[in-house]
Amino acid sequence: MKVLIIEDTQELATILVRFLSAKGIQADMSLDGEDGLHKAMIKYYDAIILDINLPGKDGLQVCRELREKEKDIPIIMLTSRSGKEDIITGLDAWADDYLVKPFDYDILIARLEALTRRNLKNKSTTLLTLWDYEIDLEKIEVKGKWEVIHLSSLEFDLLKYFAQNKGRVVDRQELYEKVWGEFEGDFMFSKTVDVYIGYLRKKLDREIIETKKWHGYIAN
Repeated sequence: MKVLIIEDTQELATILVRFLSAKGIQADMSLDGEDGLHKAMIKYYDAIILDINLPGKDGLQVCRELREKEKDIPIIMLTSRSGKEDIITGLDAWADDYLVKPFDYDILIARLEALTRRNLKNKSTTLLTLWDYEIDLEKIEVKGKWEVIHLSSLEFDLLKYFAQNKGRVVDRQELYEKVWGEFEGDFMFSKTVDVYIGYLRKKLDREIIETKKWHGYIAN
């Protein structure tokens, strides 16, 4: 799991990063709303822990803007505001959950895991489409207009990930983590992604996967 923490108190944000890391959860942190929103838009995260009182843009505004851009990432509001109206306001901004400071760290982990499981279930489907191609997740099969396209298991998983994230730029590290299941931090490993994208382009006979220089790839 990869989580973004948007919290203006650096001490708390640092503690959260360390705690999540100790639980095997990768975490990035941002100390203001503008930067947090930017990170959430250009990088992949499984969930966001979002404070309300932030410099730049407050947490409510960040949450609303993410939803307006059709980002369905799970968001937990983390704040010292404990009144009923405050909680309702947070949920009305399309947050998925609300935790009041001080909070229990283990409860935070449990809620993160519950929200990400629910989000994954909601996204699950057995049939995906990308351009003229139909991706059948049950049969593990890709069909074009006239024929079945024969892909290796890795090529199929890569195409499936692009179809599940259609219209969003994904970078090499994200693809390696989500399709290959790990990332060693070595630039040589990222070349594997380029090679397999080349295989897909050749087999699908068109560049349905566009290169965004310095950013990654996008499929529309």
